[in-house]
Amino acid sequence: MRECSLLETWFLSGRAGREGPGKCFRLYPESEFEKLEDSTKPEIKRCNLSNVILQLKALGVDDILGFDFIEKPSRAAIIKSLEQLFSLGALTDDCHLSDPVGHQMARLPLDPVYSKALILASQFNCLEEMLITFAMLSVESIFYAPREKQAESRTAIKCFSSPEGDHITLINAYRASNDFLQKRSAEMGKAKIEKAFRKWCKENFISSRSLKHARDIHRQIRGHAEQMGLNLASCGDDMLQYRRCLAASFFLNAAVKQPEGTYRALTSGLVVQIHPSSVLFRQKPECIIFNELVQTNSKYVRNVNRIDYLWLTELAPQYYAVKN
Repeated sequence: MRECSLLETWFLSGRAGREGPGKCFRLYPESEFEKLEDSTKPEIKRCNLSNVILQLKALGVDDILGFDFIEKPSRAAIIKSLEQLFSLGALTDDCHLSDPVGHQMARLPLDPVYSKALILASQFNCLEEMLITFAMLSVESIFYAPREKQAESRTAIKCFSSPEGDHITLINAYRASNDFLQKRSAEMGKAKIEKAFRKWCKENFISSRSLKHARDIHRQIRGHAEQMGLNLASCGDDMLQYRRCLAASFFLNAAVKQPEGTYRALTSGLVVQIHPSSVLFRQKPECIIFNELVQTNSKYVRNVNRIDYLWLTELAPQYYAVKN
């Protein structure tokens, strides 16, 4: 249960009794109620500003710090996002969009980190795999594990799991669904294929709804990549180039193993652990990249992939330096 703002409590009490019989109970002391903010903090003051700044730069706005936002974010948040765009190569030294990378990133409807990853994947000849990765990461969890069928679900997921990490596991699942649909398309009508697809997903403990959504997203992002003329190549089963591309793309989300088995995020210095849902949870590789930080009782990283530590200095020299 989260804390409501004063405005939200007014809204809830207004609905109770208007649309139907009801009451609004405020389950906290009046003293706590008085401490609540009058309204929820605007999204622009809570989110990463990198994409906002990228779009402003594309529109020709140079003075980001002096821009007249309706709700102005903090100076520190703006500077932090500018630093991220610099590290991604989206901005030049004089704070203009770089050519061609910055302009390409501004054209893609994605978080700047993901936009840069697609551009790099085109150069690493693994764009098809990166498109699949982003599509699968954009939806709710693909795999599910019913409480009464934990053992069966673990066995099914092992058919797709990769010792290199979660990203390649998701790619394996997507490719398997593609193979299934291609084989059935020549044998069945559309209605029968849909039914068979749902059955296949159920047998493999995959959410058919999430997978269909991922396929739609993949189609949309692929269309943007085609319009931009990116190299739509696939690395096939040789995932080395793909893993190197992950390191080059998500170097800001790298973490190294500590002696006690936890991980230290190299950018923030946070001590984190691999989430139990990851295929790498028990393997403890020396160096990883991740896409999501989750905080419960501990800090966990999800969507994790194994990388070589030396790739960071090779592929992101603008951020990591090696002492002689």
